[in-house]
Amino acid sequence: MSTPASSGPTDPAATTPALDSSATSVAGADVVRAVVKEVPDKVSTDGLETKFDERWTAEQTFAFDRTKTRDEIYSIDTPPPTASGSLHVGHVFSYTHTDIVARYKRMRGLEVFYPMGWDDNGLPTERRVQNYYGVRVDLSLPYDPDFTPPFEGTGKSVKAADQVPISRRNFVELCERLTAEDEKQFEELWRRLGISVDWAQTYQTIGDVSRATAQRAFVRNLQRGEAYQAEAPGLWDVTFQTAVAQAELEARDYPGHFHKVAFHQADGEPVYIETTRPELIPAVVALIAHPDDERYQHLFGTTVKSPLFGVEVPVLAHHLAEPDKGAGIAMCCTFGDLTDVQWWRELQLPTRSIINRDGRITREVPEWLPGGPGAELFEAEVAGKTTFSARKAIVDALVASGDMPTEPVATQRKANFFEKGDKPLEIVTSRQWYIRNGGRDKSLREELLGRGKELDFHPDFMRVRYENWVNGLNGDWLVSRQRFFGVAIPLWYPIDANGEVDYDHPIVPAEESLPIDPTSQAPAGYTEDQRGQAGGFVGDADVMDTWATSSLTPQIVGGWERDQDLFERVYPMDLRPQGQDIIRTWLFSTVVRSHLENKVLPWKNATISGWILDPDRKKMSKSKGNVVTPMDLLVEHGSDAVRYWAASARLGTDAAFEVGQMKIGRRLAIKVLNASKFALSFGGGAGSEIALDPAAVTVALDRSMLAGLASVVEQATTALESYDHTRALELTETFFWAFCDDYLELVKDRAYGAGDDAANLSAETTSARTTLAIALDTMLRLLAPYLPFATEEVWSWWREGSVHRAEWPVSGPLRAASDGSDPADLAVAGHALAALRKVKSEAKASMRTPIVAASLAVPAASLTAVETAVEDIKAAGRVTGVLDLVAAAEGQGDQAVQGGMVVTSSELGEAPPRNKG
Repeated sequence: MSTPASSGPTDPAATTPALDSSATSVAGADVVRAVVKEVPDKVSTDGLETKFDERWTAEQTFAFDRTKTRDEIYSIDTPPPTASGSLHVGHVFSYTHTDIVARYKRMRGLEVFYPMGWDDNGLPTERRVQNYYGVRVDLSLPYDPDFTPPFEGTGKSVKAADQVPISRRNFVELCERLTAEDEKQFEELWRRLGISVDWAQTYQTIGDVSRATAQRAFVRNLQRGEAYQAEAPGLWDVTFQTAVAQAELEARDYPGHFHKVAFHQADGEPVYIETTRPELIPAVVALIAHPDDERYQHLFGTTVKSPLFGVEVPVLAHHLAEPDKGAGIAMCCTFGDLTDVQWWRELQLPTRSIINRDGRITREVPEWLPGGPGAELFEAEVAGKTTFSARKAIVDALVASGDMPTEPVATQRKANFFEKGDKPLEIVTSRQWYIRNGGRDKSLREELLGRGKELDFHPDFMRVRYENWVNGLNGDWLVSRQRFFGVAIPLWYPIDANGEVDYDHPIVPAEESLPIDPTSQAPAGYTEDQRGQAGGFVGDADVMDTWATSSLTPQIVGGWERDQDLFERVYPMDLRPQGQDIIRTWLFSTVVRSHLENKVLPWKNATISGWILDPDRKKMSKSKGNVVTPMDLLVEHGSDAVRYWAASARLGTDAAFEVGQMKIGRRLAIKVLNASKFALSFGGGAGSEIALDPAAVTVALDRSMLAGLASVVEQATTALESYDHTRALELTETFFWAFCDDYLELVKDRAYGAGDDAANLSAETTSARTTLAIALDTMLRLLAPYLPFATEEVWSWWREGSVHRAEWPVSGPLRAASDGSDPADLAVAGHALAALRKVKSEAKASMRTPIVAASLAVPAASLTAVETAVEDIKAAGRVTGVLDLVAAAEGQGDQAVQGGMVVTSSELGEAPPRNKG
């Protein structure tokens, strides 16, 4: 298999890959000649998004050329946003970071494979469809090809009792219908933002390609022994009625009470425990204390009886017992929390589960309860109750029996929640499917930690989150879900002659038959009328965890086992961009699947974006209800402005939602248009030719500016090669504003020269015009990944093709044109001009007011630079007479403007009348 493409040339500041002649760089051997087409009289950012989206689509500007070799390709494993409802500003933030990389790599001469997917299966979509159409799934119902939902989009939550029951297949079709509408809106927003994906390379995580890929990978996991099923305790959400994986947990504070409860030794002496879940006393299997706790040494190896129910249980030692918590001895129930599961497994305790999947206590009296008052209490007051009601009944009985001698004490306990749920998870025993991920296999864990060390994280400190997650795993990856809209577990199970389902010998489909739905398709060798019958089969009704599909996005988009030619050109991929909160889910699970199937990392680099914080410094998220809808922002401020705000935040760093930053970005985009219009205004307008000939740059001030620009190109390129888009923007933006404030002001008179009479241009005027063109050409390309619309607009005024397919600028020709000049000389000349203008400001005179004569004190170190640029300084400062340059005396700097310069004497003339035309 091919190795990943390098992220750029060895010396990114000095070289660039060759492109076609339409994008010839200043670096070329031949002089680039551009013809000004038409510069608008009035510039605006309004409407640029629609204009250029249409042009890019028509011209296929970002279409992927799959004829390129692997070394010429840069492939991106783009995050598929959840297609349920709407995108929020956090998506705009992180996807802009990726698009900057894509546009930069494209300009570096690499063919960018940049697909877009939609993550449309899973709980959010199901809930949305249930309310939108007023339906729910009933697995016993057959498919109705003519089904019409009772309504569409009332905007209200529909009670389960009022939802129309339909078959799973009908429900899935409705999910597909609604997500298709959502995805159209998502694409519209991405296009307006300027995300430069190839819209021919799209996929859905519930589409046939994704389903076939996920099912094929699962079948292979099963064949290699990496996937297995087990009847085991697992976390269960009683609201969503599904198993929950470790990666989906959130620990939250939950109010409760400590209850002091007496268990009884053989001689009748009480052993007090403290518990927040007295309703689980019927499920107790042991009391457990720390092996070093002196208080309970005499009890280890003995038994005690549970209050109310009289079940005899052992007293055991385990290092996870906490001597300083409560009474220091705890009851182990099956199952109250994850510690109970660990004790149950390691101490080989019996299973006595009493909580059902619906969150209620079992409706039958457990067989391990002896007859008598305890069994009667369970049947009359506990069976079938919610855990809350059962807790109250048992507490009342404990008080009545004297086994709870004190009042409960209020506390806040940590409870596990499903990240999308609002009730604490229960632990129930059920048959589920797992994929090995190192949680129970030390050697696999070490291999996956090794993969993490191979991966280049940007920023690097995010690596520790990966390592902490892998080291903290306590079980394998639970991949089965008891839901409906998802990729089906692709298995059937035979039913024996007695009507018992044989789960130990699943019927596995042939890979060429995938994708399949075992609930509506019969396995090979069977007919549909054998479903559910003795000697027949049943289909697995579960679907895969959504991450079990999303973990295969490189394989899905890369054509694994479907398009081997494409797969070898793009895989392993170059970049995985994503959020920090899903390192433990999406990033890790993708590494697991690639390691198990392909024995390689799925990508070389991972860029991790931070979170968007609201004004209260809280993470923005749909669940918190504090998100901002991005389309309104794009319309109000412009896409370039919103991209600027996003690009101003470094990878891995949380950023505040700041409209102020967007306003700064809008000003920058407008300034690019205005400054470019000004720079192109010299030379005759439409039809005039501009030669970008470095040899024509002969004036020291022009060379100084190009020397500074060369440094910016070098530093910005180095930053982008390191995935530091913010640093590259800072460097470019700072130089651009200095260019506008200093250089444009200083050279505009010289650039005008003899006006449009090309035959009579002086060498000095030619130098200015050439330098302006070279600088504009370079800065447009530096800013293109950030401000794609404004830069494309200017490019269209005077250059062919798209700026986004032009070569990335290089410093070599700029260095040659600067002829060793000092970049600081331009700043020195700017300081001199500022000193002259300060005189006018203090006199409250117009900047157009001439200075008849002046004396300028200049620090000795700057004197030569000012002398060299004095004619441009005089012209820009409207100095019509003598400008004496004198060495600044010690102490004059106290009166000086920046740069240590001060006008010691001056005489102002009369300001010319304003042109009222």
